[in-house]
Amino acid sequence: MRFRHPDGSTVHLAYCTNVHPAETLDGVLAQLRDHCEPVRRRLGRDRLGIGLWLAKDAAHALVTDPTALRGLRRALDRRGLEVVTLNGFPYEGFGAEEVKYRVYTPDWADPERLEHTTSLARVLAGLLPDDVTDGSISTLPLAWRTACDEQRAETARTALRTLAERLDALQELTGRSIRIALEPEPGCVVETTRDAIAPLTAIAHDRVGVCVDTCHLATSFEDPHTALDDLTRAGVPVVKSQLSAALHAERPHLPEVREALAAFAEPRFLHQTRTSTPAGLRGTDDLDEALAGDALPDAAPWRSHFHVPLHAAPAAPLTSTLPVLKTVLTRLVGGPHPLTRHLEVETYTWQALPPELRPRGRTQLADGIAAELALARDLLTDLGLKELP
Repeated sequence: MRFRHPDGSTVHLAYCTNVHPAETLDGVLAQLRDHCEPVRRRLGRDRLGIGLWLAKDAAHALVTDPTALRGLRRALDRRGLEVVTLNGFPYEGFGAEEVKYRVYTPDWADPERLEHTTSLARVLAGLLPDDVTDGSISTLPLAWRTACDEQRAETARTALRTLAERLDALQELTGRSIRIALEPEPGCVVETTRDAIAPLTAIAHDRVGVCVDTCHLATSFEDPHTALDDLTRAGVPVVKSQLSAALHAERPHLPEVREALAAFAEPRFLHQTRTSTPAGLRGTDDLDEALAGDALPDAAPWRSHFHVPLHAAPAAPLTSTLPVLKTVLTRLVGGPHPLTRHLEVETYTWQALPPELRPRGRTQLADGIAAELALARDLLTDLGLKELP
């Protein structure tokens, strides 16, 4: 979906396909048919943006076979879909029964991460619509915190500098400008937007910036205005933003609140949980750890890294951090000029919701994704952007 900003520029809205497990190119093509096109039809649009997730094997197939890449481009066109951004964070196995810490490997100190992301950039340059020259790829925020000493951190920074040079060369070759966005996430070396400033200014290349994920920002109790002001002052570009909402518990000391939270503690994904205390941010790596005894102080609200559907907040006594998303979006695109032009709804946890909230089959999932995109569309038009055909 495209929108015209009051300054005349185009803002792109997509939804991320990492909600649909697929490791191979055939699986990606099936996603377009079974999920993405039905979502577009529900929205009544001739064109829908998707934030494509390409696992290692799918990316390799596309970058080594020009015929396969042309085939994917034709399939996108035929189904009324377009791609301006990729989710390059998960490497493989994101649809496995247990993902947890595996999603953080390989990290940016591992040569595989550089090669995979280079492949993604080459693929994206071939998938961009004819009238679009700028693409974006969100990626792992360097590494999980326990896997990164200073030597590995420098190796990661060197890899990102190498990638930036490759992206310069790619633009010379194709005329397409691809930028990379580190996605701050709780528990990682770069947990917050503030954590991103030092490594990105050290890399000092405009090809490498930040992806502001509004669930992650809220989970870490970052103030949106402070976060975006800090990035602006440091000259760190917001390459893209993922529109997502975290799980919020206002009174985690109450038994009924803990019972409600326990329904969201599930075995597939890691749900880092945080609370803000007078001594600073406290947290656990997962929601079940927070619920175990006194692992986390409960005198103040908890937030958990669980991407809940934007249009359907959890039932009381829980809620979501949708207000944080709205504040961030207002700052990103509500001013005289957009701070980013790539927006991506990223609720990958539909099938990890408590059983009674999960969609039953493709039809309900498509309905839910379309409802999320409709909410995002309405927020954008309320900010003065005009939806384009």
